[in-house]
Amino acid sequence: MPVLAIDAGTTGVTALVVSDDGRVTARGYQEFTQHFPRPGWVEHAPEEIWQATLAAAGEALAAAPAQPTCVGLTNQRETAVLWDRERLSSPRRAVVWQDRRSTEVCTRLREEGREERVTELTGLRLDPYFTATKFNWLAAHDERSWSGVTEGRVAVGTVDSYLVARLTGGARHVTDASNASRTLLYDIRAGGWSAEMCELFGVPMSALPEVVPTYGEIGRTDPDAFLGLDLPVAGIAGDQQAALFGQTCFGVGDSKCTYGTGSFVLVNTGSDAVGAREGLLSTVAWQHPDGSLTYALEGSIFVTGAAVQWLRDGLGMIDTAPQTEALAQTVPDSGGVVFVPALTGLGAPDWDPEARGAIFGITRGTQRAHIVRATLEAIAFEVRDVVEAVVRASGHDIAELKADGGASANNLLCRMQADQLGKPVARPVIQETTGLGAAFLAGLGTGVWGSTDELIDTWRLDQRFTPGTRDDAAYTRWRAAVERSKGWAAL
Repeated sequence: MPVLAIDAGTTGVTALVVSDDGRVTARGYQEFTQHFPRPGWVEHAPEEIWQATLAAAGEALAAAPAQPTCVGLTNQRETAVLWDRERLSSPRRAVVWQDRRSTEVCTRLREEGREERVTELTGLRLDPYFTATKFNWLAAHDERSWSGVTEGRVAVGTVDSYLVARLTGGARHVTDASNASRTLLYDIRAGGWSAEMCELFGVPMSALPEVVPTYGEIGRTDPDAFLGLDLPVAGIAGDQQAALFGQTCFGVGDSKCTYGTGSFVLVNTGSDAVGAREGLLSTVAWQHPDGSLTYALEGSIFVTGAAVQWLRDGLGMIDTAPQTEALAQTVPDSGGVVFVPALTGLGAPDWDPEARGAIFGITRGTQRAHIVRATLEAIAFEVRDVVEAVVRASGHDIAELKADGGASANNLLCRMQADQLGKPVARPVIQETTGLGAAFLAGLGTGVWGSTDELIDTWRLDQRFTPGTRDDAAYTRWRAAVERSKGWAAL
């Protein structure tokens, strides 16, 4: 009984067909355009995301040995989307999670003394990263689009909500608890939308989607809208929570890091919504069909894989991302070069939207390979910062870090990571664990798998990287460089 998983990421949509023994039997992929109308602004056209979804799913289905029995969905989180309830068209482009235009909204609310209450209710912090700040900005600066929201013609939500509306032909306006908990509008302990937060950010509760469990049937695809298929949509989760599920991190203290555009460390904290501290976020990992919630503590790093993309596309230092491993190994170390990839500000644990990227320690002897190696080191240092903060905040020691995402294929990076953590790093055979998690959720929700124990049995190790000697001097230089990068955009 195969499952179709749709992974609507930041730069493209991946579709996987997953068999009941956890193998990926077919896949499809389609990129969509990144729009940068101003410095610090990032937008996506919702219609392009939908067309990419159709293309990726069609490619996967054409190659699948058997047709799927259900659909699971995972998505880039925090992105703010508006669409017409009847026509399903969007009055404007979506404001992406990376977008920093709502920095002033956060500054104003922080100066009003609102942040402590916001964190208490939502488990998050005031940062332009989160959806509600983007909605507040749109209400003030795009009155034409927002008037449809206040008049009830236009729905608001995140990418999962929009895609469910398209998949079901407009029949369902829903989100799951994992995505809702990333908006700044969700009461993380009460388990529902917060009237107080909706009032604070000026978002009508009537425009928001219904919050549903993360797995279990929540609607059916409309054959006229989605490739002639009539299938249950039975799993929805934000991408990082889906990856936690796909890595079968079902026990308290289980942890993973996804190395994608950014990197995200999550540790399962069970029924305990650990208070946000140490620059970390408390979030819903998933909501069970009985309404109970499993929580996670998260460290969100905005730029890791995107730094490698910048080396490729911005500087032309490499032709492909995989080249970084071989090139970095041509030098024994970074030659004293330190790269702080704060290209869109700093996330956890420092949280400075005014920080900017910087390269320190350049000399006449600096070569391209030193900068490439410093980029990989920066990723390992950033993740070390977060993992150490997670251990302090949660009280749960991390025995092993499961790694996934595109950059986890880099053996040198994984070795660096194990050295910096002083803990093993385990990479699974299937590194597309975000999509795999969406498949697991949908299959669990429709009986393809009867329990999480059955899912654990499908997890297969590709390689375990054991820690070697840790370069603490390089890490000390890293922390000094981070401090110097802070506040640069405000100068």
